Amino acid sequence: MRAVIQRTVSSSVVIGGVCHGEIGRGMTVLLGITYGDTEEDIEWLCRKIVNLRIFDDREGVMNLPIREVDGDILVISQFTLYASTKKGNRPSYVKAAVPDISVPLYGKFLERLENILGKQVKKGIFGADMKVIIVNDGPVTIVIDTKNRE
Repeated sequence: MRAVIQRTVSSSVVIGGVCHGEIGRGMTVLLGITYGDTEEDIEWLCRKIVNLRIFDDREGVMNLPIREVDGDILVISQFTLYASTKKGNRPSYVKAAVPDISVPLYGKFLERLENILGKQVKKGIFGADMKVIIVNDGPVTIVIDTKNRE
């Protein structure tokens, strides 16, 4: 699993001209799923996201996790995080898991993230044509890959 996490002032996802999910201060998580991803990856990544100390404390130092600032999370499925651009100019997405594999894992990821965070997570719709509006705070952008834990 690969996640691009952005600390945000606000973020929203629009599908078919309708706002499907919106948050204020918090994180936007773009999530890619590949073959071989497991529930162990979900558990590790969800805990990592919720415990990331990327929010400013009183001294302006990134030292607080999302729970301590009462932030929200918006999760967007993003198969293009597994794009390969090694050959030619048209990206290949063969490393992105097919929907039969990725849809159930995406659902489990959302469920586990909500459980660890202790509140509802906003989300897009898997496979939909989404317009994602992100106001990045900082900017702070973190990339985490469960295959590179060390």
